[in-house]
Amino acid sequence: MPNQLQITLHGLTRSEALEENIRRRAARLERFHGAITSCRVVVEQPHHHRHQGGHFVVRLHIGVPGGEIVVNHDHSEDVYVAVRDAFDAARRQIEDHVRRRDGSAKAHRIARAARKPRSAGQ
Repeated sequence: MPNQLQITLHGLTRSEALEENIRRRAARLERFHGAITSCRVVVEQPHHHRHQGGHFVVRLHIGVPGGEIVVNHDHSEDVYVAVRDAFDAARRQIEDHVRRRDGSAKAHRIARAARKPRSAGQ
């Protein structure tokens, strides 16, 4: 996915360490789910307050077969925590997407419904 990874930083200075962190996390997602077709990462610091800590917003747009996974995450202090949490949320959404695609989520609900006892009137 290196060619399909796009990193954009708004309102903060370019940081090779931050970009490398994002590249590592994106590569980890691709190893987890090899069918990722694209990944756009936008990191922004919308407001600069001198007396308060930074506020960071991370947006992920991850292309997968059959759709796109979008994650918006913000953190009030640390950009690395915001990036980590956004990628963790993306991993969970990808897991859900795979389960829905494979039908395992539906099969689980059907099995649970089959175990429910029926009332005498049915």
